Amino acid sequence: MTHFLGVDLGSTTAKVVILDAAGEMRAAEVVQMGAVSRAGCAQAMETALGAAGIPRDEVAAAVATGYGRRLVPGVDRSFTEITCHARGAAAMCPGVRLVVDIGGQDSKAIAVDGDGIVENFAMNDRCASGTGRFFEVLARAVECDLDELAGLALAGRKELEVSSMCATFAETELISLLAQGEDREDIAASVHRAVATRTVGLVAQVGRRAPVVMTGGVARNTAAVHFLAEALHEEITVPSSPQITGAYGAALLARDGAGRGARGAGETIADAREPARSCATCEVAAAMPGRVP
Repeated sequence: MTHFLGVDLGSTTAKVVILDAAGEMRAAEVVQMGAVSRAGCAQAMETALGAAGIPRDEVAAAVATGYGRRLVPGVDRSFTEITCHARGAAAMCPGVRLVVDIGGQDSKAIAVDGDGIVENFAMNDRCASGTGRFFEVLARAVECDLDELAGLALAGRKELEVSSMCATFAETELISLLAQGEDREDIAASVHRAVATRTVGLVAQVGRRAPVVMTGGVARNTAAVHFLAEALHEEITVPSSPQITGAYGAALLARDGAGRGARGAGETIADAREPARSCATCEVAAAMPGRVP
């Protein structure tokens, strides 16, 4: 049977999804093995193929996406996370109009039309502000595991001022708040509120709309979802496996392309406009909006 493979090689995790000819998901794998790990990508692909019970030569088409998409071997095409998250989110949650994706290293707001096609997008990828890495800094400062962070934040009641949103300097400020006797719960809640406010600013670049779907690793943080929904005044839907949304979208695009007989096409206009990652000043960069015709 013919199968289609999608690979999302992100800054901290590798995700692989395999679909059959009918578009049904046969396997999905998430592997975390360090920054843009080729070994992690290879392991995720091998494990997913094993779970699907197929050899690599049964894959008719493969598409790569993510921060490290150009490092993925043996794929036919590549697309940015913008294109793939929109496609995957629209398939997982039909009717979505706004996708908020927060991963390990960047944040995105993606406006989509009724067919799940990207209409507009904004990115913050020059700083770790509000990303998975930023929450890792918070967890380290308040001395808890990442899995415990959401519960801690949801228990907070006092709103504190958190002025630094730079992952490099935020830890010093959080430690200072602890030294002043502030509760860990209130610090965690205040940081989550600050991240939500910053994300709303990103959403403003593309225009608020609903329904809203949140994807990426941070979508597993129930406090992050709660505070963002509160800031947007909108209900937010989180797919059952938010981390694989991009890989799922990539696999669907592989299937779409094979159905049209398209092979070896280049990236989209959105891909060409994606800015290079840099953080020369350790300041939060302005979001870069773009429009896909």
